[in-house]
Amino acid sequence: MTQQHANRQSISSDHFMMEVYLDPYNKRVRVDDYRGNISQMIEKAEEQAALLQAEKLIVIGRREDFSAFLEHGYLCEAMVDRFFHGSDAYYFTKYFVEARKLSHQWLKEDAIVRNVGALTRNSVTITPPQEYDLVKVNQADAENLAVLYKKVFQIYPVPLHDPDYIRKTMEQGTIYYAYLLKGNVVSAASAEINSRYYHAEMTDCATLLEHRKFGLMKQLLIKLIEELVEQGIFCAYSIARAQSFGMNAVLHQLGFEYRGRLLNNCYIYDKLENMNMWIKDLSSCHGQK
Repeated sequence: MTQQHANRQSISSDHFMMEVYLDPYNKRVRVDDYRGNISQMIEKAEEQAALLQAEKLIVIGRREDFSAFLEHGYLCEAMVDRFFHGSDAYYFTKYFVEARKLSHQWLKEDAIVRNVGALTRNSVTITPPQEYDLVKVNQADAENLAVLYKKVFQIYPVPLHDPDYIRKTMEQGTIYYAYLLKGNVVSAASAEINSRYYHAEMTDCATLLEHRKFGLMKQLLIKLIEELVEQGIFCAYSIARAQSFGMNAVLHQLGFEYRGRLLNNCYIYDKLENMNMWIKDLSSCHGQK
């Protein structure tokens, strides 16, 4: 599947404003922020979805608007505690294509969440072999990072296969950490920081199959958490593939809490997939040891 350009727009009128993410590749529109008249904002968002021929519309809404979204026919699929500078956010969704609202993996994924939740939480980590080097990735390493993502993901919701895109995210404040082996990136993860509302999405987690036995991802996330705390970011969340037992287990063991599942959310790995929401309040964290 060819990656199509996604873009962010600010749309306003005399009665409302909204920041919208138009995502033709994933056949969706997402409203990331808004204020003013809810009904008119929703009408405009649905108009944007129709223009894009989107199959799904997501609005990241506030607690006080919960009933308004229900009245307009929206579902609440997930939430993020303290997302809006300390106030909770809710992921409201509407579907425009029947097939996008169907999932044949839901009960299997319920079982994964249940089994992950039954695991004993243990922040103790394996110390990787000495030949693995933990580094903060800079723009000069973008090509190397893109090679990893090409190997791990056949498809991905954003163009991480493109080094220029990775460099652009770095310029916008996204932090990447990686493990190198003989100069090559074998595991990586990032934190996309929102400096307006002081939250961060921990994302772009990938490890080459032959290196997954050393607990590299857990160490990378711990390092990212430490840096977020240093920057005064106390709301962290991560959206993990619902079919990935390993990634969901890592988040659970690091103290993240399950907060819902986004149905047919994006194209990732090799198909359109459901994604689990996990959150962590970092305000009591002084790094994970």
